[in-house]
Amino acid sequence: MKEMRLLSALLALAAFAAPPLPTIEEYQKRRAALRTALPDAAIVLHASSDRSGDPRVPLIQEPNFFYLTGWTEPGAVLLLLPKGSQPEEILFLPPRNERKERYEGRHWAAGDKDVETKSGFAKVMSTGTWEDEFKRLAAKCSKVYALKPSGGAWKTLPVEREVLDATGAIARLRMVKSQTEIDLLQHAIDVTARAHLAAWKRAKAGLYEYQIEATMTEVMQEAGCKRHAYRPVIGSGPNSVILHYGANRRRMDSGEMLVADVGAECSDYAADITRSIPVNGKFNPRQREIYELVLGAQKAAIAAVRPGEMLVRGALVEAAKQYMDKHGKPINGKPPSTYFVHGIGHHVGLEVHDATAADVPLEPGNVITIEPGMYIPEENFGVRIEDMVLVTEKGGIVLSRALPREIAQIEKRMR
Repeated sequence: MKEMRLLSALLALAAFAAPPLPTIEEYQKRRAALRTALPDAAIVLHASSDRSGDPRVPLIQEPNFFYLTGWTEPGAVLLLLPKGSQPEEILFLPPRNERKERYEGRHWAAGDKDVETKSGFAKVMSTGTWEDEFKRLAAKCSKVYALKPSGGAWKTLPVEREVLDATGAIARLRMVKSQTEIDLLQHAIDVTARAHLAAWKRAKAGLYEYQIEATMTEVMQEAGCKRHAYRPVIGSGPNSVILHYGANRRRMDSGEMLVADVGAECSDYAADITRSIPVNGKFNPRQREIYELVLGAQKAAIAAVRPGEMLVRGALVEAAKQYMDKHGKPINGKPPSTYFVHGIGHHVGLEVHDATAADVPLEPGNVITIEPGMYIPEENFGVRIEDMVLVTEKGGIVLSRALPREIAQIEKRMR
């Protein structure tokens, strides 16, 4: 019996095992694709800085820098040069700081043995030489690009000509996920689904919202995930109508709805799933009516997912609203869709609201959310149902389908 329990535990851990990370070759291909998209240019990206000095703030690598390098340490600089240049790319690393390493551990630096193999860059130099090298090499390029919206680093570039914005070109690359990225997203989704199921098992009147959050956090951390992908929303009763409620301090009562918008970040990839459940495990007639309306709207929107459609506006959001108004009754004299007050979804990847190039239609390899909701402050309850969907040539595939969303399934699980 003891051996069987051990085997079950090992199988459970195996189910949570993260898939392989992107290879060095995949990062190299991404950089090559960016050089193709922005030809004849010097492209500069800065890693996150660790200079805040605030121990409450964990280091999260600048996502565009991470997408192109896989490098997790702070203070680095990436320089990409046109195809055929010698070199085509350089990674600059901060010099060694013994006092800092006494607190944080050893960091990689230029000149370290195997640093080229570790980083995937044939040329690794010290940030102490960065400005001189940039001036010399950028002078040979017709254009200079940097990440202009993400901070002020581009303003200090040692160049006396216009600096163009590379954000859109990188976003276009990030929007289309590789199979490796899809596998990593699926892992984050699966862990998140397990966390939601644990919350359903625990939820009951008299508990506090933060206790539900704690239960979900435990599942995510036991699975080896780094953090929540965003601040958890655990809103019961009147808090269920607040879209980004995050205090999570209220005591839950029987007869209320609980909106749990929670996602894990695992191996740097985010999940974003929302379920709305009755605190006492049983939908009352009014809750059932609104929930079925939102669920039908979500199914209609997912059915409209296909390459060429726009996410922010167009067929997806119209399908959801038309379903609500066709199948629902007026609320306070207004069409039901009046109470659907936000967008239909967003892209997900390294960030929960992932990089998106403006006015770019959906294409195969995009991973998006579909998340209609209705929020009725006059009745102190809201419903949101959010799933993650992979766009394919044939339409949308729900990646979070393992987490039930039908009323009968939810009530059965909560029992």
